[in-house]
Amino acid sequence: MKRKAIYEARWILAVLVPLWLAAMMVSAVLALPLALALLFTLYFFRDPVRKPPADPALAVAPADGVVVAVGDVDGDGLLGGPVRRVVIFLSVFDVHVNRSPIAGRVEHSEERTGEFLDARNPESSVRNARRTWVIRGASCAVVVRQITGAIARRIVAWKQVGDPLRRGQRFGMIRFGSRTEVDFPAGTELLVEVGARVRAGETPVARIPAGVDS
Repeated sequence: MKRKAIYEARWILAVLVPLWLAAMMVSAVLALPLALALLFTLYFFRDPVRKPPADPALAVAPADGVVVAVGDVDGDGLLGGPVRRVVIFLSVFDVHVNRSPIAGRVEHSEERTGEFLDARNPESSVRNARRTWVIRGASCAVVVRQITGAIARRIVAWKQVGDPLRRGQRFGMIRFGSRTEVDFPAGTELLVEVGARVRAGETPVARIPAGVDS
């Protein structure tokens, strides 16, 4: 699974590498911008190892980035009522591999077309192209949304309905700047505030008590 991230860069690399090699034959100065683009591509599609906290009641961040919103919202009906939502903005410098907040099984995965507003715009949550996941664990289900941005134009799914997921396991990625949201059932204790920097699969964002309604 770790190699899937760099595999998503195959078409970019297939263009950049030959161009860089050709430019090197002409001039090192001419090749420098292509070399920088090649290095950034490898950097962007990195996929570092992450280790979830020992406590299984701690749900982890589904994405790297900065928390831009935390609180109670109406939800979209997938969890049956109001939810507690954490919203993470990913810049082009963040790791874009998404990971499961909890251990469970993929119950729902749906892609929707839409606009490509700046991912920092709250309207992007409902207007942008996105993929919505429902992951059902032992005590509750959570909803994760991968949302495109002004630069991000492709959401990649590595799992499908019925697949099991470990807490912190990779299930997909968004290419370039974007937004990831995670909804928890009402009554869940949220552990992050706006402005916090989180790491996918590692930073606790919520504590899910046993028997929480789902």
